[in-house]
Amino acid sequence: MTIRLLIADDEALLRTAFRMVFDAEQDMVVAGEASEGEEAARLARQVRPDVVLMDVRMPGLDGIEATRRIVRDCPRSRVLILTTFDLDEYAFAGLKAGAAGFLPKNTRPAELLTAIRNVAAGEAALSPRVTRRLLERFAPQLTPGAPERDERLAGLTTREHEVLVQVAHGLSNAEVATALQLAEATVKTHLSRVLLKLGLRDRAQVVVFAYENGLVRPSAI
Repeated sequence: MTIRLLIADDEALLRTAFRMVFDAEQDMVVAGEASEGEEAARLARQVRPDVVLMDVRMPGLDGIEATRRIVRDCPRSRVLILTTFDLDEYAFAGLKAGAAGFLPKNTRPAELLTAIRNVAAGEAALSPRVTRRLLERFAPQLTPGAPERDERLAGLTTREHEVLVQVAHGLSNAEVATALQLAEATVKTHLSRVLLKLGLRDRAQVVVFAYENGLVRPSAI
């Protein structure tokens, strides 16, 4: 499969550097480039990329709102937020907007390529533990008061609920399998059903959902 990429960054030099890296890969092609958020959202609707590399600090429409529009209008396109630091408010806002993950701008090329391939395959772009650390840091912004439980939770079985909580704590499928004494394939099946029933796209959104619904709290970890 050839992975179609959209690069959104207001720095032309950085876009060129990214393109050089991607052009050297046989399974990647740059389908478009954007220098600001409005253009990124428009191009995403036109070229339907598999993965969007999204800077957040751009003139006009910022990368967070552009991410929100792309997630809404192009459900098969997945967004990777590019941040200056790996645990900042932009990464947090990006996950809230529906991004599949975030990467620091100084990420090594090999790690960037791996993250892109993982995201294109529907997997996590980053460790669930990193997502959890980020959400713990910004948890007060998630649930300012006692959260109201999402009604979709009622549709989960007991085992699916257990898998949801374990994933939200940052455990891998293998670790969840050990904790719940299940086969890893069974955990994957339960997680797939959790994503489907809750309307979530990936593990990063599972962690956000769990924090927003009070299933996981920093004080309890």
